[in-house]
Amino acid sequence: MKTVVIGVIGADVHAVGNKIIHHVLEEAGFHVVNIGVLSTQEDFIHAAIETNAVAILVSSLYGHGEMDCLYFKQKCVEAGLNHVKLYVGGNIVVGKQDFKAVEARFKKMGFDRVYPPGANIESALAEIKADLGMA
Repeated sequence: MKTVVIGVIGADVHAVGNKIIHHVLEEAGFHVVNIGVLSTQEDFIHAAIETNAVAILVSSLYGHGEMDCLYFKQKCVEAGLNHVKLYVGGNIVVGKQDFKAVEARFKKMGFDRVYPPGANIESALAEIKADLGMA
């Protein structure tokens, strides 16, 4: 069973979406380590190290995900987690912005997949499983 770390980054407290993501991933056969809300990059990284996770799924709803995720990939690499897949989704930027431009910025930051506001975890599941060799 593959382990994934999920949580809500920064000063964000959207717990409902986090619980839904947890449930769907668990039902899909993942071991889910849910670090909850108000999580720092270091919280995600430490959880991934401690549990030998293969992926980190970061969610944000309050619009400041871009600032909260700066240098996340570099910190993962420094911690020896270059093999861990990084996913981010939700309302991750301030205001209405073209999603293709937002996606490009997050991919440049090192995220493997970027999901727009309103995306549901069920629609991402096939991509996550394929990325992790489970398809």
